[in-house]
Amino acid sequence: MEEQGPLITNDAIVFGILLAILALVFSTAASNNRILQKFYRVVPTVLLCYFIPAVFNSLGIISGEDSNLYFVASRYLLPASLVLFTLSIDLKGILKLGPKALTMFLAGTLGIMLGGPLALLTVGTFFPEVLGGEGPMEIWRGLATIAGSWIGGGANQTAMLEVFGADADLFAQMIAVDVLVANLWMAFLLYWAAKPEKIDNFFKADTSAIYELRDKIADFRSKIMRIPTLSDSMVILGVAFGITGVSHLLADNLAPYIGENYPQLKDYSLDSTFFWIVVVATTAGLALSFTRARNLEGAGASRFGSVFLYILVATIGMQMDLGAVLDNPILFVIGILWMFFHILIMLLVAWLIKAPFFYVAVGSQANVGGAASAPIVAGAFDASLAPVGVLLAVLGYAVGTYGAYLCGLMMQAVSGM
Repeated sequence: MEEQGPLITNDAIVFGILLAILALVFSTAASNNRILQKFYRVVPTVLLCYFIPAVFNSLGIISGEDSNLYFVASRYLLPASLVLFTLSIDLKGILKLGPKALTMFLAGTLGIMLGGPLALLTVGTFFPEVLGGEGPMEIWRGLATIAGSWIGGGANQTAMLEVFGADADLFAQMIAVDVLVANLWMAFLLYWAAKPEKIDNFFKADTSAIYELRDKIADFRSKIMRIPTLSDSMVILGVAFGITGVSHLLADNLAPYIGENYPQLKDYSLDSTFFWIVVVATTAGLALSFTRARNLEGAGASRFGSVFLYILVATIGMQMDLGAVLDNPILFVIGILWMFFHILIMLLVAWLIKAPFFYVAVGSQANVGGAASAPIVAGAFDASLAPVGVLLAVLGYAVGTYGAYLCGLMMQAVSGM
């Protein structure tokens, strides 16, 4: 029986639906209606922008798999938003956040590396078949690709597929586990990002450096704020997409050149076009923060960046199939347990070093989600903090292949026990 496609396949219509969803969410969030105000005190706007497209995708109304919108948003709108967020950032302030941010990122990496074999061993105790299989159909080979995705990103995941040689059908199932489990965790982070105080109080964390940075940026914005003219808006968009174009130009030449001439650098994902797009856009934005271009923030640069980022949130949401868990439930049990161990290790480290929840959330998402979603989670705390997520996510590309490879070897050892 032929599988039925989505009800709506035209990307122009899908894009209209996504923008209508975003408009509905933000207009109701700004409403004076008491019921709506109470609702949004509990449910963050960003969570709805993420989950409503997921429901549409799960019901078969639209399809993230058949749409090009995520590719467009991640390749064009994401780098543009990174430029607009970073051009007014206080780089010295970010550096003053201290070593705890990096510590939590590394704790997240360790959590993924250890969580995979622990989850496989635990589930394998009750369901020995997950430790079996032959050749490319061995479950651990597929799980190793998830490790690549959750420490680095798509390029690292592809590297693990090539290294361990998982079967194509098994890999497809692993992608479903990867997307659903990672997105459920992201939804949890977005929910708590709106009210981190309870967790910070439990950890007895010192959040002063984070709020000092936020207030400093807010103070800078208030001093340069003005009513934007058409000229201002055109300059903002010109800078954002001009640098995005340059990012693509450099990435399209750098990535294949490195892949062909320095194959040993593939271990660091330096042959990934997306990696270079993110790095060039972020670097250019940070360079502009030392020039008069940072005054574009007064005309709403970060507001444009937020629009682009929320469109990306919606396209990420439409990748999520809430019904996929029924296809192979044991694999999802492994994925959920794996994420649980990752979270447990992160929370334990955060408690030991008294790290703010902001570092936990961004450190985790810099691993699990990478550059496409780490700034979303960081921005959910405050839009001015989005660049922190980007800077940590770039580290994920560097350590992803090594961490995932070691994780794969540990899962292979567990399967042979």
